[in-house]
Amino acid sequence: MRPRSAFPLAVAVTGAACLTYAAAYEARSFRLRRVEVPVLPRGARPVRILQVSDIHMVSGQRRKQEWLRRLDALHPDFVLNTGDNLSDPDAVPETLDALGPLLGRPGAYVFGSNDYYGPRPKDPTGYLRRDDGTRRLGRENPWTDLRDGFDAAAWENLNNARGRLKVDGLDIELVGLDDPHIDRDRYEQVAGGPDPTADISLAVVHAPYLRALDAFTAEGYPLVIAGHTHGGQVCVPFYGALTTNCDLDRKRAKGLSTHTSAGREAYLHVSAGCGTSRYARFRFACPPEATLLTLTPRQSTPGTPAPTPR
Repeated sequence: MRPRSAFPLAVAVTGAACLTYAAAYEARSFRLRRVEVPVLPRGARPVRILQVSDIHMVSGQRRKQEWLRRLDALHPDFVLNTGDNLSDPDAVPETLDALGPLLGRPGAYVFGSNDYYGPRPKDPTGYLRRDDGTRRLGRENPWTDLRDGFDAAAWENLNNARGRLKVDGLDIELVGLDDPHIDRDRYEQVAGGPDPTADISLAVVHAPYLRALDAFTAEGYPLVIAGHTHGGQVCVPFYGALTTNCDLDRKRAKGLSTHTSAGREAYLHVSAGCGTSRYARFRFACPPEATLLTLTPRQSTPGTPAPTPR
């Protein structure tokens, strides 16, 4: 009888070891991704954007809070927060405190569904299944307190809105959407394409649904910046993400890629984020991250397709 029981036991032990690693180590193994994107006008100096996404703060997460505070030492030109800051309605003060040093820098933000609504207890394996479009919203979060904290720091609110930042004389337009994951996006409120008076126009959205990517790309934005996917959260080595929790294909679950629409091509950067839902606190082969995006001068003339990233 022993040979028959050996294989199930080995599987159970391996599974338990992987789960322990995913929850106890990797979910708190914070990393910094560095990416260069050639989208600036020729002759412009590089611009460094710190993208912070999917913090999913739970009260008492001291290690995550300390890591977020240390990101200010990167001295970015500005900060871009792409949503889902909360996973606990009581965590707004700790979130603002953790971001405190960064709030002293120029910045902009969009919200995700978890900023508006608290998470609901659910089967954690739901993160491994394809998004079926079903939305079961929890209780409303004190998202206005979070918004007021960002606004008090003079960060640009890009939820279905346009904003503007100056970096060393470079006029940067930022155009954002509220979260498509819960149908709060209203593209008609920002439609019209990049402002020709800006030196560069960037598009921002929390969840990279294809309708948002298609609209931004078709109107000529050279770079779309998003979060939401957690990079798949649980990935298979040499295979990648199992899901993106939206209609984006899993091959583009994180990092830099391109998107094509209406004969135009844009860069797409998706952050894997630095948190998890409080009801699924694990990551596997997908460490939590922030991203330092360095925008560099383009090598081709405006309007030509972007080269495919390696």
